[in-house]
Amino acid sequence: MPDDTPSPRNASRRRAAFFDRDGVLNEDIGFAHRPDQITWMPGAKEAVKRLNDAGLLVFVVTNQAGIARGLYGEEHVRTLHRWMQQELNAAGAHVDAFYYCPHHPEHGELPYRTDCACRKPEPGMLLQAMAEWPVEPKGSFLIGDRDTDVQAAQRAGIEGTLYRGGDLDAVVAGILARAA
Repeated sequence: MPDDTPSPRNASRRRAAFFDRDGVLNEDIGFAHRPDQITWMPGAKEAVKRLNDAGLLVFVVTNQAGIARGLYGEEHVRTLHRWMQQELNAAGAHVDAFYYCPHHPEHGELPYRTDCACRKPEPGMLLQAMAEWPVEPKGSFLIGDRDTDVQAAQRAGIEGTLYRGGDLDAVVAGILARAA
């Protein structure tokens, strides 16, 4: 489910960077849903700014099973994403759109307890962003901290990079250098 109003689809196509959220942009503490729970990963804000400056679209695609489990609501996720956007703006950066999957195949009640096409490793969130924004798949990529993130990228027809910690900006710089 997107958090932002999409850009016109007829704009000139651009490469895109997709980020998983927890464990990539911020430390994964398990079911984070409030600003006071967020600690940015080293180089995260700088990585987003680097991508913005390079002209790439930037998206966050995140499984949020805490919604299905009843730990927090969708409004908490949207509020957190607005706060993250403000934090990025203060660093001269921005995310073009946040997408989240509130579903889980085994936990919660309907409509959240379901096997859906948006929960990674399924590519639904990436494909939705690609349909709503002028994404050029060739040269686009996803950075995630789990194999399911990389699988979603591959299923969407883009490169997937497994992030194992460290300076996220250095990881992004390396990806951009290889693509040049």
